[in-house]
Amino acid sequence: MAADFQIYAQPKVDCHCHVLDPARFAYAPDTAYRPAGQETGSAAYFAQVLESHGVRHALLVGPNSGYGMDNRCLLDAIAQGQGRFKGIAVLPSDAPLPQLQELKAQGIVGVAFNFALHGLDHYADIGPLLERLAALDMFAQVQVEHDQLAALAPRLEGCGARVLVDHCGRPAIDGGISAPGFAALLRLAGNGRTTVKLSGFYKFSKTGYPFTDTLAHTRALLEAFGPDQCVWASDWPFLRATSRQDYGALLQQLAQAMPDADTRDAIFWRTPVRLFGFGQG
Repeated sequence: MAADFQIYAQPKVDCHCHVLDPARFAYAPDTAYRPAGQETGSAAYFAQVLESHGVRHALLVGPNSGYGMDNRCLLDAIAQGQGRFKGIAVLPSDAPLPQLQELKAQGIVGVAFNFALHGLDHYADIGPLLERLAALDMFAQVQVEHDQLAALAPRLEGCGARVLVDHCGRPAIDGGISAPGFAALLRLAGNGRTTVKLSGFYKFSKTGYPFTDTLAHTRALLEAFGPDQCVWASDWPFLRATSRQDYGALLQQLAQAMPDADTRDAIFWRTPVRLFGFGQG
């Protein structure tokens, strides 16, 4: 794959990444998984990564690893960024409306629900929280795997909140695009409230970089959702990755999978700016 150096001049928003800074924000003693070494990176360090690749903004996601529901590091990074960052927080299902309003004022645009990690039953009581997110025009960000979305989709369809699906839905790759979970994801494109992140290929590919076994899924998502409902993300700093991942190589891989310059501009820039309000305070 020949490098396309024009991509570095293209304005971009990275829509899924993490800041982990245990030197300033220590993990709780009972933290189940404690990212270390190359899995960590401060807000200042990540800003340099973005500069090196021509990325102007980023949507920071509170990591379940390390911090769980402790959003201090996330909020500090957003404040340091002075408009460069927005965030997705991790919150309990009983998070009240005033807390959500306060977080929204600090740059939080949604709440993460990690079904892939915790399972469907863990979130059985999130209906009222989804209603509060809908009332504030915030996102319910969902990370699922395999066929979980087949069971979850009816709840998302009826919740009223905007939905943000992580990592292409992390499909069961052997099932192809007709697998129940992925088929349910494609159907969500029709509600106009769902956006999918073209990211995390290493989480479901079986062939490794450049993830040729995921191309059919990427094309199906682009066809169903269109560039106005798709965004790009790196997943930096690649928590729990079982093989080497590099920011620039992942950027190149997706850029070259896009059919034309207008699609690229929409997915890398116009769509995330519109959805997450970058440059709007």
